[in-house]
Amino acid sequence: MFASLSQRFDGIISSIRGKALISEDDLEATLRDIRVALLEADVALIVVKKFIENVRHKIIGQNVLKSVKPEHMIIKLVHDELVEILGSTKSDMDFKTEPPAIILFYGLQGSGKTTSIAKVANLISKKNKKKSLLVSTDINRPAAQEQLEVLANLINLDFVKSSTSDSINNIVNNAIKKAKNEFYDLLFIDTAGRQVIDEKMMDELKLITSIANPIEKILVADSLIGQDSANIAKKFKDTIGVSGIILTRIDGDGRGGAALSIKSITGAPIKYLCTGEKIEAIEEFYPDRIANRILGMGDIVGLVEKASEDIKDEEIEKIKTNLEKGKFDLSDFAQQLKKLKKIGGLEGMLSMIPGITGAQKAIAEKKINDDSVDRQLAIIGSMTKKEKESPEIIKASRKIRISNGSGTKVQEVNKLLKQFLQSQKMMKKMKKMGDKKMPFDLMGKLKGGQPPYL
Repeated sequence: MFASLSQRFDGIISSIRGKALISEDDLEATLRDIRVALLEADVALIVVKKFIENVRHKIIGQNVLKSVKPEHMIIKLVHDELVEILGSTKSDMDFKTEPPAIILFYGLQGSGKTTSIAKVANLISKKNKKKSLLVSTDINRPAAQEQLEVLANLINLDFVKSSTSDSINNIVNNAIKKAKNEFYDLLFIDTAGRQVIDEKMMDELKLITSIANPIEKILVADSLIGQDSANIAKKFKDTIGVSGIILTRIDGDGRGGAALSIKSITGAPIKYLCTGEKIEAIEEFYPDRIANRILGMGDIVGLVEKASEDIKDEEIEKIKTNLEKGKFDLSDFAQQLKKLKKIGGLEGMLSMIPGITGAQKAIAEKKINDDSVDRQLAIIGSMTKKEKESPEIIKASRKIRISNGSGTKVQEVNKLLKQFLQSQKMMKKMKKMGDKKMPFDLMGKLKGGQPPYL
């Protein structure tokens, strides 16, 4: 997300970098470039106008044109304004009510609403240690009930079964009764979606809201539709209210118009970003961290948190033990690659490292991406146990067999072996340092709060 906008901002800052002073003409040219960059990112025009006006006002009001380096001034002011339009501070779910706290989810059909409920419920239940119950009020789509039940079973949470012949009124009341009688902390309610907002949909939502009196009304919006998601969100807000927003499919959104428009237009904070299809592919929304990523300032805190959540200590200990035995083979190397994918892949990791915009572009040009990681894992998977333990025995005939077995080329096998040898040398050097506190691999560095080496 924000890939194109981040590159544009990097170019804008580079154009003024090194200048001792910035003239009014330079300022207007820079603001014009920022305006174009935001519009091309599909940010709503009204938001762009306000953004530019606020930045210009702060520059003139503070009279800082001659007091600081131009790039520092622009970065600081743009960063502050980005944080402002993204929501200023992190917004958490509100559970401060007599249990069960009822959380209502709604959105257009196809926005990823049902999957998002499972993701949020799973995240909150684990993080906040809450007893959660899920229910679907969608009596129009035959598979809706089944879909949420399957997801509930997948994350080991309880689900209220009902029939499509039941009335919405009965489904909601029965779910609330069960949640109260069985002492659930949270009740997550799924609702029916439509391809467009219509009167029937809104009437259903009004009915559910009047019965359930939810403490949170969460709109699930597809980020791929850009600023249109903000306009849709405003219609929901004007009709039934919105207390928070979840943006889905941000892994496929390189522009970011939805995130940069929706808070300003609705006044409702973004609470979560869905970053992929898996249940775990969701992250809490921090405006300042997102602003840092857009401006190429990275998000080391977020990267460390992802590593700490997804990488088990015993996995790191296993590599340490192997190194102490003088062993780091292709099986260990494969584990490194798998860990990289666990924290969001190469692209996701690089977007969180400060000043990495240029490196991202270079890596893309060299086609070093997550697909190449999958191919490397396939190559290692086509090797025998002996070959993994003793890569030096892999000669011409073995390389041909491995490439055929993995559906790759011999050149890719050679490249993998070269990268492995480089990684092996680095690991051995780290072992020789003799510092017991020194983590032995990339993920160890992240868990220790240190930025990784590329």
